[in-house]
Amino acid sequence: MDEEYDAIILGTGLKECLLAGVLSKEGYKILHLDRNAYYGAESASLNLKQLFEKFRPEEFSSAKGGENSSKESEKVFEEKLKEKYGRWQDWNIDMVPKMMMGNGLLVKLLVHTGVHNYVSFKASEGSYVFKQGKLFKVPATDKDALRSPLMGMFEKLRARSFFVFVQDYDETRVETHKGYDLRTMTSRQLYKEYGLADETIEFIGHALALYTDERYMDFPAIHMVKAVKLYEESLARFNTGSPYIYPLYGLGELPQGFARLSAVYGGTYMLNKPDAEVKWNEETGEAIGVSATMEDETVGAGEGEEKKGPQVVTAKAKHAIVGDPSYFPKHSVQVGSVARALCFLSHPIDNVENAHSVQIIIPASQVGRKNDVYVFGCSYMHNVCAKGRYVAFVSTNVETANPEQELASGLSLLGTIDEKFVHICPIMAPTTDGIKEKAIISRGYDATTHFESTVRDVLDMYRRVTGKQLDLSQIDANEAATE
Repeated sequence: MDEEYDAIILGTGLKECLLAGVLSKEGYKILHLDRNAYYGAESASLNLKQLFEKFRPEEFSSAKGGENSSKESEKVFEEKLKEKYGRWQDWNIDMVPKMMMGNGLLVKLLVHTGVHNYVSFKASEGSYVFKQGKLFKVPATDKDALRSPLMGMFEKLRARSFFVFVQDYDETRVETHKGYDLRTMTSRQLYKEYGLADETIEFIGHALALYTDERYMDFPAIHMVKAVKLYEESLARFNTGSPYIYPLYGLGELPQGFARLSAVYGGTYMLNKPDAEVKWNEETGEAIGVSATMEDETVGAGEGEEKKGPQVVTAKAKHAIVGDPSYFPKHSVQVGSVARALCFLSHPIDNVENAHSVQIIIPASQVGRKNDVYVFGCSYMHNVCAKGRYVAFVSTNVETANPEQELASGLSLLGTIDEKFVHICPIMAPTTDGIKEKAIISRGYDATTHFESTVRDVLDMYRRVTGKQLDLSQIDANEAATE
């Protein structure tokens, strides 16, 4: 470790592993450390024992017989889990549950790096939006618009015209622009041209374009149109009524897949380094290296080499030190919190046609909130829980002093809940872009149940490290095979 690297990456969360894999493939010499003994950091997948140890430590310790438990008492705990939930090894529960858009940025990044060859995916079975107390399938095409009970007949015709325009739109062919310059025209203005009602605009913006608030309405419409086109193109890949895919065995496979990629290209990985610390140049304010304790460092070689025992060693970074905010406490700030509820079910989520995997978006205005509520469901068909079991997640950005109550609209859609774990996660963000300081910090994971915002952060981190954009426009997402 006592040498210079092009970049040092701290934390093995999905964002950090994505970046490590991409940079390694491009020839960067990478050192990657994590204070934990496992991959994934905040975005790890936990088995059933780890889940109880994390969220119910008192129950975990009590069931095992206290702090001084023996292997025998641990077996008793495992048997109790097995009696209620099946084998604990059969559970792989995501701490940051998200689906992947079939033609989205993450799938293109998987294909670009070849990591798609290491991970298997299953197409989601449904995408729904909540309106006036009921769930409706999200209409994304002109045909969907005419069939959808979300809208009355006249609104269906207007929505159909809008979807036809979006489907036909090609930035390189002026004849498809219908006289609109989407780089100067805002989304609000484009919606007005088609006479769309507020509720139609709401599901287009939130359930199709996947915006989290209304600020996009006054941005150039080109971004919204491209986002809706992405949804439509992803939907066309599968015959499931949803544009999303999800990895078998959960999202924990992704950080490990990108970590393997980095290792193939010469990346060095070190886990279980709890004292890993960024070192700074006090005069320039630049991050210059990372120190950590190494075990059994030696000097000399061959017979008679001298054992030195644990040593604190510092590695230097040529271009940048990258990491999640927890490694840069003085250079990051909390910008919000996410409330997440993890629920075990013995049945599919109610009113989604018995789908094994589904995303539901509850627009904020439907439940008197400022932020949308997201529901994500998966099952034993994805190898994330015991046979016959289902897992559902409800998440939202925290607005009040009672975060769990803010999840009520999503929890009420699930039906009978066997077990519920609620956790509140701060959203941390860097205070600067980090280019001057050579400290490139990722942003915490938001409440959305899709990966588009996550990968946009990774691409921006790539730009800040390398000084160039990563172009994924020519990547064919269809190369990532799904079941």
